[in-house]
Amino acid sequence: MNSRPKVLLIALMIAFIGIISIYSSTYQKEGGQWSSQIIWLAIAIMLFSLFSNFNYRRLWDATYIIYACVLLLLFLVFVLGIVRMGAQRWLKVIWFNLQPSELAKLAVVIYLARYFSKKSADDISLLSRRFGIIRGLLVPLIFIGIPMVLIVRQPDLGSGLMMLLIFMSMLYLTHVKPKYLIVLLAVVIFTAPVIWYILRDYQKERLMVFLNPNIDPLGAGYTLIQSKIAIGSGGFFGKGWLGGTQSQLHFLPESHTDFIFATFAEEWGFLGSAVLLLLYFLLAREGFQIASRTNDHFGRLLAYGISLMFAIQASINIAMTMGLMPIVGLPLPLMSYGGSSLAVTFIALGILVNIDKRRAVF
Repeated sequence: MNSRPKVLLIALMIAFIGIISIYSSTYQKEGGQWSSQIIWLAIAIMLFSLFSNFNYRRLWDATYIIYACVLLLLFLVFVLGIVRMGAQRWLKVIWFNLQPSELAKLAVVIYLARYFSKKSADDISLLSRRFGIIRGLLVPLIFIGIPMVLIVRQPDLGSGLMMLLIFMSMLYLTHVKPKYLIVLLAVVIFTAPVIWYILRDYQKERLMVFLNPNIDPLGAGYTLIQSKIAIGSGGFFGKGWLGGTQSQLHFLPESHTDFIFATFAEEWGFLGSAVLLLLYFLLAREGFQIASRTNDHFGRLLAYGISLMFAIQASINIAMTMGLMPIVGLPLPLMSYGGSSLAVTFIALGILVNIDKRRAVF
């Protein structure tokens, strides 16, 4: 089966589940977020169609332009950015709010795919096989570190963590010496105490709450406790659509954004959650299969990077709603309310489909 209809069908199924969950958690409130999400979905589908027919090889030439534009947007956030819930992450563009950190994740994947897929003069072996620690680790880490630091300063610890995990995953997939990955892991571990001291107070509270939510049940631990109650109370079959008490009675904060999985799990139970996880698995697997059957080194790494970006973010979001990871403020791809995340995800999926379409050309 052609990958395009398969990828699009699975993505639309997840997005539809997201819309009915957004409606369920917000229809009693003013704002009409679910209708805005439908509009964004229509725009996202058009972007998917555009990029699925756009030759992904052009991204090779445009890599540093894309990188520079993303850096500019991240800098503009500090000057012109909108502050919401204590974070300055959005730029007002006409009638919608753009979140540059979402674009930055995809830009990082494109950069890493190009950097590690450069061929040597004989056009046979990859240069990454010959990289020393400076070119194999330090140079790409600097390029990734600049947007990562800007994003963490917004503050958006979740997206910054995402970039680091994508870098480590793609470093493992390249022909760079494995010991460089071990060096990076060691640096992260040994700098953890320093990172702790530069975290903001609420970020430290989230980490402490992850270890024990009951240390502040009405403050920092409130959202996590309510999320776990919502997921657990869903049982096997769930309470039914519009029947979730945690979201309907507004006990669960951010029930239509970062914690939409808890809203869905309460209403559709273990069975519905298993179906949703299966859809995420199928979409990620399709991405990995596209990567494995692509002959072009750049296309292969780009496909792996996009698939990892999608899979890692979904895993972190679901894990944090269940208390298996600290709360880091990452949206659930294709489901959480928000135009930037939805649009960038469909753009990435469009690129993925185009890689599969052109895999035999290179």
